[in-house]
Amino acid sequence: MPARRHAGRWISVDFLNSATTAPRDMIDPFGRAVTYLRVSVTDRCDLRCVYCMSEHMTFLPKKDVLTLEELDRLCSAFVAKGVRKLRLTGGEPLVRKNIMSLVRSLSRHLKTNDLDELTLTTNGNHLEEFAGELFDCGVKRINVSLDTLNEAKFRAITRWGDISKVFGGLEAAKRAGLAVKINAVALKGVNEDEIEDIVRWAHGQGFDMTLIETMPLGDIEGDRTDQYLPLSQVRARLAGKLTLEDIPLKTGGPARYVLIKETGGRLGFITPMTHNFCESCNRVRLTCTGTLYMCLGQTDAADLRAPLRASESNDLLYAAIDAAIGRKPEGHDFVIDRDTLRPAVARHMSVTGG
Repeated sequence: MPARRHAGRWISVDFLNSATTAPRDMIDPFGRAVTYLRVSVTDRCDLRCVYCMSEHMTFLPKKDVLTLEELDRLCSAFVAKGVRKLRLTGGEPLVRKNIMSLVRSLSRHLKTNDLDELTLTTNGNHLEEFAGELFDCGVKRINVSLDTLNEAKFRAITRWGDISKVFGGLEAAKRAGLAVKINAVALKGVNEDEIEDIVRWAHGQGFDMTLIETMPLGDIEGDRTDQYLPLSQVRARLAGKLTLEDIPLKTGGPARYVLIKETGGRLGFITPMTHNFCESCNRVRLTCTGTLYMCLGQTDAADLRAPLRASESNDLLYAAIDAAIGRKPEGHDFVIDRDTLRPAVARHMSVTGG
């Protein structure tokens, strides 16, 4: 495919031929290059995890959701502006009708080397159906959310999930050749007593694993102080039983990794509450309605749907993206305590993209 030199790298002409002005890379006011885009392709999910959603969620009407073609154009615009890693999220991305057509289309940027990685976060329910096709589309690794190995506890956390479907999906992912990282939210009084077991199981399966602190996003009909478990405590407990060696692994996200000597596997810690990672933030989040959030923990957002639909050229879209990146804050203001009962951000994680 024809390419043109831009900002020190070659970019496919199909990124540029709809715009009269070549896009420039995205540098925020604090000198951080934005190279990672997380895209929520739907706010819908077939589970209702207690730390993520209300049991009786009201989802967006379909008329408000971007088409897959519009999502493709938006993602491609960000790649043209310097994004090197693209993660599809939800809700649950694999419940979006015809989602694989979007994955397959976006994979063209891998073939032209304009994108380093196309990946996905999923609850695992639909991996048996899609794992092989994901790998064929150039997806090499995925994140699977799994907070417990106990069937009854899994059903309680997800409100009605069947853990056997997730285990079947993980086996399908391994057969397909996908590298898997298990994401587990540390929940006080729920799974804290089995975290070591989950780590040993994940590493025994050949999976990396990341632990995540619960975050004050959206009204979940409960008190988050009852869920919040600082990962500093979790790490200290693990260090009493296992040998944890800090390693400089970077996967493009906010996790800090250790190597566990006894298992030979890697364990990441995502700590937005006890030790935030804002100083190195390279991420922005795009919702399925075309709203861009420059920070997960702030409410400021930019509407990209209007400029997307206003012109077949990308000039207005690029200008809107530049203006948004120019407002990216230095960090978030997450707080969880007994005096702060309202969520820091009203929108649910499923809206922004996990």
